[in-house]
Amino acid sequence: MTQQGVRWTAEQVLALAPDAASRKAGSKLAAAGPWSQAGTSDEGTVWGLCKGSGSKPYQTVVDVADSSGPAYKCSCPSRKFPCKHALGLLLLWAGDAGAVPPGQAPDWAEQWLEGRRRRAAERTTRTGAASGATSADPEAARRRAERRAERITAGATELEQRLTDLLRGGLAAAEQAGYGLWEETAARMVDAQAPGLAARVRELGAIPGSGAGWPVRLLEECALLHLLDQGWLRRESLPEGLAATVRSRVGLPGAADGPPVRDRWLALAQYDTSDSRLTTRRIWLHGAESGRTALLLSYGAAGRAPELSLPVGLAFEAEVSAYPGGGQLRAALGQRFTAPAPADVRPPGITPAEAAARYGEALRDDPWLDSYPSTLARVIPTPDGDSWQLADPESGLALPLTPSARSRPGLWRLVALSGGAPVTVFGECGHRGFTPLTAWPEDPTGQAVALC
Repeated sequence: MTQQGVRWTAEQVLALAPDAASRKAGSKLAAAGPWSQAGTSDEGTVWGLCKGSGSKPYQTVVDVADSSGPAYKCSCPSRKFPCKHALGLLLLWAGDAGAVPPGQAPDWAEQWLEGRRRRAAERTTRTGAASGATSADPEAARRRAERRAERITAGATELEQRLTDLLRGGLAAAEQAGYGLWEETAARMVDAQAPGLAARVRELGAIPGSGAGWPVRLLEECALLHLLDQGWLRRESLPEGLAATVRSRVGLPGAADGPPVRDRWLALAQYDTSDSRLTTRRIWLHGAESGRTALLLSYGAAGRAPELSLPVGLAFEAEVSAYPGGGQLRAALGQRFTAPAPADVRPPGITPAEAAARYGEALRDDPWLDSYPSTLARVIPTPDGDSWQLADPESGLALPLTPSARSRPGLWRLVALSGGAPVTVFGECGHRGFTPLTAWPEDPTGQAVALC
C-alpha cells in the first residue's frame, strides 16, 4: 500500500460503505467530473476536491496506508464514515490512475495527517499510563472484581426466579404482559452489571410478537438463558475453558491473554449490527500461514461507525491474541507491521456436511453459539422453493440460507458471480442456516466479492 500502483479494487472500496445508500451515492462520484486537484502520495494518502452544492468544494482525504485500517476526513456535513465523497474518491483512485496521479499532498491534507499521528501517539501514552496505574494496585482491582461478581450472582438468582414464575404461569402470560416486563427485567440485569444477561432478556421480549411458532422459540431461549444462569452460579465447578465462556457470555470483560500469533491476515468479511445504544462491527480474519480464523469486534456509539475498518480481500501482517474461553474465536488486533494490501490468499474450503459438523462440535464448548465461521468450497447457489440453498454438486448435500441472507442484495451478487457454476463462499453456519458473507469465483485469480 505504500507503493504507487498498488490500488484496491472497486469491490474492496464498496465493502467499506456503511450502508446501501452510501454505496450507491459513492458510485455516482467515481468519475473524474466532480473532482479537482486529486492526487495520491507514496505514503498511501489520497486526496481531492469534490464539487458540491455550495460555492466551495468539499475537501476529502483518505489515509489508506494506516496500519489500523483506512481513515477518512471530509469537510461535508455527513455523519457517515466513510461518506459518499470518500467512497467516490477511493473508487476513482482504484479505477483510474490517471485521474489520481502521484503528487504532494496539499496543506489541508497534511495538517489532518499530522493531527492523526499526534493523537495516536497521545493515545499510546495514555494507554501505557492507565495500564501502569491498574497494575499498581492489584488488590483494589481484585476487590472490585469480587463486588461485581456478587452483584452478577444476585442478578442471576433473581432472573432464575423470574423464569420459574414465567413457566409456572404459562408462556401465554408472556404475550399478555408485553415488552415492558422484559425491559424492566433487563434493566435489573444492567443494575447487576451483567450486560450479557440483559441483552438476552431483551431478545426474549421480542419473541412473542415474532409470528407463528413463537412459544417454541421462547421456550428454547428461556432454556438457554437458564443454562447460562446456572453456568454462572456453578462456575467454580466448570472446566476453565467453559467457565471463561460463561464469564464472557454474562458480560464480564476479559483480556486477550493468548500468546500473540504473527501472521499475514486476510480480511474475510466485515459487517455491522446496530441497536439503539451501540453499533457493533464484526471483522473475520484468516491467517495465511497458521490457518486460524479470528473475529475482531469494534464498537461505536449509536449512529456512528466503529473506528476499525478493514477492506475485504486485503491482507496485512500483524499480531493477533485470542480471548479466553472454550471454542471462542474472538481476538484482539495487536501490533501491525504492514498496511492492508491486495492479496491472492484464500481460506481452504470444506463441504456443507463438514460445516454443519464443525458447528455442532463448537456447540460443545459454547452452547450459546448462534453460528460458526466456515468456508464452503465448490458450492452452487440454488433456489429451493421460496428460499435458497448452497448445494454441493458432488454429494448433493446443501445448506439452506438464513432468512436474513435471503433478503439481502448480496444474495443476487452471489447468484450473478456463480452463474450456475461452483463458487467458494465464506460465511457463518448456524442452526438457522448459512449466512454468506464473501465469495470467490472458481478462477483462482478472481477477486473476493463482499456480500454484506
